Amino acid sequence: MVSEVMHKASVDFRPVDSNDDGFLFALYASTREEELAGLPFDESQRETFLKMQFAAQKQDYQKRFPDGEQLVIMLEDTAIGRIYVARNEDEIRILDIALVPALRNKGIGTSIITRLLGEAARARKPIRIYVERFNPSIRLFERLGFCASDDIGTHFLMEAPAGSP
Repeated sequence: MVSEVMHKASVDFRPVDSNDDGFLFALYASTREEELAGLPFDESQRETFLKMQFAAQKQDYQKRFPDGEQLVIMLEDTAIGRIYVARNEDEIRILDIALVPALRNKGIGTSIITRLLGEAARARKPIRIYVERFNPSIRLFERLGFCASDDIGTHFLMEAPAGSP
């Protein structure tokens, strides 16, 4: 079904706006479900924790990457994910990419990352992203030519060198 939809409609992007807060929070929470499953939180504690983490992440991205591009990933008129990208003279940095759970592992992320790899190749810049050690998307980035260039304990810095296809 998704592959059918993908052939008929292309993925597009639009800037994040204040009306996206609910969607972006739910998306963020979906990326933390597995990690939080084993913790002894009731629903209220879990939501409070996630809201604090979501706000801290948002503030951190805005502080460290004030010129970063924050985009909602769209499939026709439906928000299906988010991607935050910072570009500077030395690199293209993917700050975050996430899709709604139902559309993960359907080729959408591959398509988006491939577009960015093309941009990076044309600009002759490396493209980098920090990925948590346990995150299954490491396999996606490795398949697309990224290698771990740094290990900070909880995350790997994955990098595709300048000029990678």
